[in-house]
Amino acid sequence: MPEIHVKVGSSVGLHARPASQFVKAATASGSDVRIGRPGSDLVDARSMLSVLSLAIGHGEEVVLRTDGEGAGDALTELSRMLESDLDA
Repeated sequence: MPEIHVKVGSSVGLHARPASQFVKAATASGSDVRIGRPGSDLVDARSMLSVLSLAIGHGEEVVLRTDGEGAGDALTELSRMLESDLDA
């Protein structure tokens, strides 16, 4: 399972619109995508409620893990999303 540590670039963190955009992309990837804080349990990144419950803020480091067909490509695309300001 490919995994990467990424700093969240959105000025509001993973809340509301940025979380929605990320969850939609994770779902569309077709891979099993998990996200969370380093050292904590990871949650299903395809679930809006799970992503919002993490309350990830701007500049926080998260772990992103993918599994399944196209996992490497999904990891690259989703990590780029997380690093950018999705609320701009």
